[in-house]
Amino acid sequence: MSGLPYFCEGEVVKGFGRGSKELGVPTANFPQEVVDKLPECVESGVYYGWANVDGGEVYKMVMSIGWNPYYNNTKKSMVDELITAIENDIQQSKDKLELPENQTFKSNNFFKDTDSKKD
Repeated sequence: MSGLPYFCEGEVVKGFGRGSKELGVPTANFPQEVVDKLPECVESGVYYGWANVDGGEVYKMVMSIGWNPYYNNTKKSMVDELITAIENDIQQSKDKLELPENQTFKSNNFFKDTDSKKD
């Protein structure tokens, strides 16, 4: 995809509270303004990459972009297939982020603490 890698930042906002509670996977959500700025070439799907919070350590991450077909933005009961699919996405992403070409992004200047640069 020509628009990748894509770097974005924004405040973490409260979601529906389903990730940790129903899926057993901690989640973080971007505000709609950040999502609206995604390039048109970034299609709905599951992506992997690197993330940090407040200039802290950089971690592997998996991100879902798009509409949630399992919830339709209403609370439904959990299905084991979704949990299995998420666990599979996480494992595949971990493996891909170990590749040398993806490891280089972990130390990108984007993740440097801007406050420490001012000192």
